Amino acid sequence: MDDYERSQIAEAFKDCKYEKGATIIKEGDEGKDMFFLVQGEACATKTLNPGEEPKVVKTYSTGDYFGELALLRNEPRAANIMASTEC
Repeated sequence: MDDYERSQIAEAFKDCKYEKGATIIKEGDEGKDMFFLVQGEACATKTLNPGEEPKVVKTYSTGDYFGELALLRNEPRAANIMASTEC
Protein backbone atom coordinates (compact mmCIF):
# COMPACT_ATOMS: atom_id res chain seq x y z
CA MET A 1 0.00 0.00 0.00
CA ASP A 2 1.40 3.41 -0.87
CA ASP A 3 1.15 6.56 1.26
CA TYR A 4 -1.94 7.83 -0.54
CA GLU A 5 -3.81 4.53 -0.04
CA ARG A 6 -2.89 4.47 3.65
CA SER A 7 -4.11 8.04 4.11
CA GLN A 8 -7.40 7.21 2.38
CA ILE A 9 -7.99 4.29 4.75
CA ALA A 10 -7.00 6.35 7.80
CA GLU A 11 -9.55 9.02 6.85
CA ALA A 12 -12.30 6.39 6.92
CA PHE A 13 -11.70 5.74 10.64
CA LYS A 14 -13.46 7.74 13.33
CA ASP A 15 -13.18 7.62 17.10
CA CYS A 16 -16.24 6.48 19.02
CA LYS A 17 -16.50 6.29 22.79
CA TYR A 18 -18.88 4.03 24.68
CA GLU A 19 -19.65 4.03 28.39
CA LYS A 20 -19.82 0.79 30.35
CA GLY A 21 -23.10 -0.98 29.54
CA ALA A 22 -23.66 0.83 26.23
CA THR A 23 -24.83 -1.09 23.17
CA ILE A 24 -22.28 -0.85 20.36
CA ILE A 25 -24.02 -3.23 17.93
CA LYS A 26 -27.60 -4.51 18.12
CA GLU A 27 -28.48 -7.98 16.88
CA GLY A 28 -30.56 -7.80 13.69
CA ASP A 29 -29.50 -4.27 12.69
CA GLU A 30 -27.95 -3.54 9.31
CA GLY A 31 -24.16 -3.78 9.34
CA LYS A 32 -22.60 -0.55 8.10
CA ASP A 33 -19.48 -0.33 10.30
CA MET A 34 -16.61 -2.40 11.57
CA PHE A 35 -15.08 -1.70 14.99
CA PHE A 36 -11.53 -1.91 16.34
CA LEU A 37 -11.35 -1.96 20.13
CA VAL A 38 -8.56 0.47 20.93
CA GLN A 39 -9.18 0.43 24.67
CA GLY A 40 -11.48 -1.45 27.03
CA GLU A 41 -13.52 -4.63 26.95
CA ALA A 42 -16.78 -5.67 25.31
CA CYS A 43 -18.88 -8.80 25.05
CA ALA A 44 -21.06 -10.34 22.38
CA THR A 45 -24.47 -11.64 23.36
CA LYS A 46 -26.80 -13.62 21.16
CA THR A 47 -30.38 -14.80 21.42
CA LEU A 48 -29.93 -18.56 21.12
CA ASN A 49 -33.59 -19.52 21.61
CA PRO A 50 -36.58 -17.28 20.83
CA GLY A 51 -38.12 -15.80 23.95
CA GLU A 52 -35.00 -16.31 26.09
CA GLU A 53 -32.55 -13.67 27.28
CA PRO A 54 -29.40 -13.25 25.14
CA LYS A 55 -26.35 -15.26 26.32
CA VAL A 56 -22.70 -14.11 26.31
CA VAL A 57 -21.00 -15.92 23.42
CA LYS A 58 -17.69 -14.04 23.13
CA THR A 59 -15.59 -11.41 24.89
CA TYR A 60 -13.37 -8.77 23.32
CA SER A 61 -10.42 -6.84 24.70
CA THR A 62 -8.02 -4.15 23.51
CA GLY A 63 -6.75 -4.97 20.01
CA ASP A 64 -9.76 -7.09 18.98
CA TYR A 65 -12.20 -6.19 16.23
CA PHE A 66 -15.81 -7.01 15.42
CA GLY A 67 -18.59 -6.17 13.00
CA GLU A 68 -16.81 -7.36 9.87
CA LEU A 69 -19.07 -10.34 9.13
CA ALA A 70 -22.18 -8.26 8.49
CA LEU A 71 -20.17 -6.13 6.06
CA LEU A 72 -18.59 -9.07 4.24
CA ARG A 73 -21.78 -11.10 4.00
CA ASN A 74 -24.22 -8.20 3.56
CA GLU A 75 -26.34 -9.67 6.36
CA PRO A 76 -27.93 -8.25 9.52
CA ARG A 77 -25.86 -8.17 12.72
CA ALA A 78 -25.62 -11.67 14.19
CA ALA A 79 -25.15 -10.58 17.83
CA ASN A 80 -25.27 -7.69 20.26
CA ILE A 81 -21.98 -6.11 21.31
CA MET A 82 -22.04 -4.40 24.70
CA ALA A 83 -19.31 -2.33 26.33
CA SER A 84 -18.15 -4.21 29.46
CA THR A 85 -15.96 -1.24 30.41
CA GLU A 86 -15.52 2.25 29.01
CA CYS A 87 -14.37 1.73 25.41
